[in-house]
Amino acid sequence: MTDPFFPRAFVCGWPIRHSRSPLIHGTWLRAFGLAGSYERIAVAPEDAAAFFASLVAQGFTGGNVTIPHKEAAHRAASRLDPAAEAIGAVNTLWFEGETLVGGNTDSHGFAANLDERLPGWGDAGEALVLGAGGAARAVVHALLVRGIARVHVANRTMARAEALSEAFGPGVHPLEWARITEALPTCDLLVNTVPASELAVPDLDRLPDHALVTDIVYVPLETPILATARARGLRTADGLGMLLHQAVPGFERWFGRRPPVDEALREAVLADIAANP
Repeated sequence: MTDPFFPRAFVCGWPIRHSRSPLIHGTWLRAFGLAGSYERIAVAPEDAAAFFASLVAQGFTGGNVTIPHKEAAHRAASRLDPAAEAIGAVNTLWFEGETLVGGNTDSHGFAANLDERLPGWGDAGEALVLGAGGAARAVVHALLVRGIARVHVANRTMARAEALSEAFGPGVHPLEWARITEALPTCDLLVNTVPASELAVPDLDRLPDHALVTDIVYVPLETPILATARARGLRTADGLGMLLHQAVPGFERWFGRRPPVDEALREAVLADIAANP
């Protein structure tokens, strides 16, 4: 049974050794002087359903879920928060009484990072998102919640961009990859979700001078698209803050304290990235 005096939380995935969540949550546990633990657990895809069903028996108060188990966690949860319902994936689990609740904090992390790094971003009238995977769904949800009226989604596979548009409604417009430059002149906010190794950076000269550019990728910290935007004199935000801010709601759920995202935590994660790229 769960011990309220020593909450246990986890992050699960396959593989999981790359996860920096234990570093983040361990830093907060020590800073607050809290009893509790946060564990990295490798769960094979065929074992995911059984693992989620065993959380109470294992004494867990909840945990984080990463690739490839976010959809399995979505199915395992008895109730979903609005973000998880909209995005179709769960990255955070917690118990309310005996009910397993699934949430998605990626959109919160994305928005909180931009609030910190690019204040005023929510005033954008039009945004362009590069990529249409799971992370892009969280980004689009955050953009729509913040009130951005028109969101273009460009993807090499047009069917995925169209599926995302169908899921989120008329404010989201699928765009062929070859037509990205056509959307740039009216773009107030450009968001990249494509890994740096897979992205051919578009010609950003067509972006207006007031445009904001962010990349949710954080290894490398300065991605090619951010470097190109900075060279043009545009305001930018790297993706590390999204990782840090998305961890906050889960920690608060499991351990009862709302942790800060500060420069010391950022530097600790950057040091870990340098040591373990």
